Amino acid sequence: MEKKLDKELYPDYVYPEHQADNSQPARESILKLGKMITDRIPQKLGIKKITRDDPEYWGLAGVLTDEEAEIALKMGVRKPKTLEEMVKLTGISKEELEPKLMQMSVKGILEYNWENPKHEKQYVLPMFVPGCGEFFNMNSQVVAEHPEVSLFFEHMSRLPLEHVTPFVGEGGNGIGMHVIPVEKAIEMESESIDLEHISYWLSKYEGKYAASPCSCRRSRLTHDEGCGDDPEGWCIAVGDMADYVVETQKDGRYISREEALDIFRQAEDNGFVHQITNIDGANKIFAICNCNVNVCYALRTSQLFNTPNMSRSAYVARVDKSKCVACGKCVEFCPAGAVKLGQKLCKKDGNEVTYPKMPLPTEQKWGEHMWTHNYRDVNRINCYDTGTAPCKTACPAHIAIQGYLQLAKEGRYQEALALIKKDNPLPAICGRICNRRCEDACTRATIDEAVAIDAVKRFVAEQDLKAKTRYIPKPTVPSLRGGFDEKIAIIGAGPAGLSCAYYLADKGYKPTIFEKNARPGGMLAYGVPSYKLEQDLIQEEIDVIQAMGVEIKCGVEVGKDVTIPELREQGYKGFYVAIGCQGGRKAGIPGEDAAGVYTAVEFLKEVKDKEAFELGGDVVVIGGGNVAIDAARTSTRCGNGKVSMFCLESRDEMPASREEILEASEEHITINNGWGPKEILTENGRAVGVVFKKCTRVYDENHRFAPVYDENETMQVSCSTVIFSVGQIVLWGDLLKETKVELRPNGGAIANKLTYQTAEPDIFVGGDVYTGPKFAIDAIAAGREGAISLHRFVHEHCTLTIGRNRRDFTELDKEDILVANYDNTDRQRPERAQEAMAASFRDLSNTLSEEQVKAETARCLGCGASVVDENKCIGCGVCTTKCVFDAISLYREHPGCSEMVKSEDKLKYVLPNMIKQSIKLKFASKK
Repeated sequence: MEKKLDKELYPDYVYPEHQADNSQPARESILKLGKMITDRIPQKLGIKKITRDDPEYWGLAGVLTDEEAEIALKMGVRKPKTLEEMVKLTGISKEELEPKLMQMSVKGILEYNWENPKHEKQYVLPMFVPGCGEFFNMNSQVVAEHPEVSLFFEHMSRLPLEHVTPFVGEGGNGIGMHVIPVEKAIEMESESIDLEHISYWLSKYEGKYAASPCSCRRSRLTHDEGCGDDPEGWCIAVGDMADYVVETQKDGRYISREEALDIFRQAEDNGFVHQITNIDGANKIFAICNCNVNVCYALRTSQLFNTPNMSRSAYVARVDKSKCVACGKCVEFCPAGAVKLGQKLCKKDGNEVTYPKMPLPTEQKWGEHMWTHNYRDVNRINCYDTGTAPCKTACPAHIAIQGYLQLAKEGRYQEALALIKKDNPLPAICGRICNRRCEDACTRATIDEAVAIDAVKRFVAEQDLKAKTRYIPKPTVPSLRGGFDEKIAIIGAGPAGLSCAYYLADKGYKPTIFEKNARPGGMLAYGVPSYKLEQDLIQEEIDVIQAMGVEIKCGVEVGKDVTIPELREQGYKGFYVAIGCQGGRKAGIPGEDAAGVYTAVEFLKEVKDKEAFELGGDVVVIGGGNVAIDAARTSTRCGNGKVSMFCLESRDEMPASREEILEASEEHITINNGWGPKEILTENGRAVGVVFKKCTRVYDENHRFAPVYDENETMQVSCSTVIFSVGQIVLWGDLLKETKVELRPNGGAIANKLTYQTAEPDIFVGGDVYTGPKFAIDAIAAGREGAISLHRFVHEHCTLTIGRNRRDFTELDKEDILVANYDNTDRQRPERAQEAMAASFRDLSNTLSEEQVKAETARCLGCGASVVDENKCIGCGVCTTKCVFDAISLYREHPGCSEMVKSEDKLKYVLPNMIKQSIKLKFASKK
């Protein structure tokens, strides 16, 4: 059953529209020119008249004078004319006409080349698209003076194709652009032909290349649909077009072959698709573009109308399931949404799961009901409704767990670390304190015990703690300028803030973190006991982030030492607030303000700072979570008295992990379940005991926290110290002063659930200040989303939502799988820590040995695998550049897609296809 999409996360798409100015009479020359150039059949044939409300009119009217329109009308579309021929056609002298033609070329209504036997300069009136739609948008001055040209480009790359796309055959039939594969992906393909290789086109136009702006990226910006890419330089003009974009104020610059190859490599790193122009037949192109599906109008055509023939190459991607480990990187980067995660395991009946395919126009009657207007969003859906590997699904950061287990199994530890850090910049920290939801969900646990995923991650992450093997990612920047100068402030150096900084640095920024404490790390540094997480280890991971260009300013409290308005004055364009829940709650009972009563947060912070705390006598810790156990275990290291825990929940209901509970018991901490505090007993202002009342129920029938007590059943416990671990709060101070950020009644920030943007547009939040107290891995996942939002926000006119990966995964059905063969080795466990650990502040826990890692990784059942919908694949090969397992490859299954024809011949191909499809569908419906 298909999962229903959340409309808040996947809203309906509304096309931008232009309001035509009808205050002036229509200009006849512009109406005629629009009709002559347009490809919209009703308008072309005069069945429908062009009016001032049509893009054919308003897209030209502002840019062109009547005289220029009259000159263009005499040329015909795509019929080259030399200056001498133009003089004869117009009756205008050569001296007067030549500057006019040049001015028209600068504007973009004309192009020119020297493609004739005499090598004379000749002028051409191009189509709207590809043609003046692009050229207008490549001229910054034209766009600034006539912003409507950007919507004109959007309309004229879409409207003429609404009804013809189902009938376009392989190769695109001379319409639009044509995907050309990543060359590495087809180097060994013996049947490939020249025009399928970028190197062929570079050699054909040897020495004539110019990097020019992407007109699609520029156009999208004018209607607030940019995605944070720098538009400059991604379109490589070749041959005479290189001269044209340089000479006519199209912001082009000449480049060498090596520079062109560098641009292509950087495009592939970013997941951009190579496309060549496809309107001049097999022997000519005028540009090789590097297209982002989030903005590209050419890629849009096949995606919006679900007609892959409009752009696809001769190739299709296929997955070798025996090699695939469901890392998901091919899925994240596939521009067509053709690759999704599924499962590798068969169903219980032995049959493989079948996956739906996008219907093709040859298979059913086509129309708008088959279009996908929000294709940029739904193409980012990560897995099929039947689900994928439970470990990846359960992890809040959706780490490529199967992937790094396989790499570790092969001894490729550096690659394993690199793969982990694509989704988690703090793996060594998480290897010690993660709550391991991946293991809770692990399919292997249905057989015996879950794979020790976290222990393997800890082993792999040990490399980050050594200078020689440390992995510092090379930034992947969607700009050819080398990086971004926009200043971004991150407030709070906890896991969310550090993660946000990491991912911004990975995009080419140099963000600044402001941390009010003396050292970075947030609750990692001040809340997690040293016996679990040493400060040196935290700093080692932070060193990597700083090596990427992140600046951390400690001892600076925003709202006190500097304010957000002051930071804006210093040039900061965006803010990520991730200060965590640094305050502890008490229970609101008599006596809780007495001396000797603390919150776990303040207690743990002081102990982490000093590794000491004056405790005299017995200690009572109130609470049943992991933080309560941290407080109790820390208490045993600070004093000699008895340490007892009291919590509302039964042992099975306790929120603390089973492992934490076991460790507390091993350190002789008594856990008393089913009791809630009623009163703190005091003498001379100091705590001397606690009265507890019996809790008969913690949750209501809807599992909401709604405790019920028996007030008549009480218990009195003597102690000298009481530590509350019953909740945490955000201590905002004056941080939000003079901002519009809104707070919930519990003190958390209100923000959009996809973008984390608050009511103050330049302030984003993440981690505990938004979700309430959670785990480090949740904060890390939130930091990544914050970085995506900030990257888009600090560039004007970008959308925060369109084309964004929602990171939504579904777990496969573990009740309907067949596990026929598997390694029956027992779960590997690291050597137990010494008994001395119970009295030490040092982390004496052990890591798996290399031999154990090899044994443990072999236990993984390999539940997930990528699945390609060949009806959606456009054969770009981007997926192959992201797979380090050689599990996905291109195959030349559609040789007809490399048959390029001239635009003038398109109807010779489209009309027969239309007839064939109509007949096929007619007979199919009778069966």
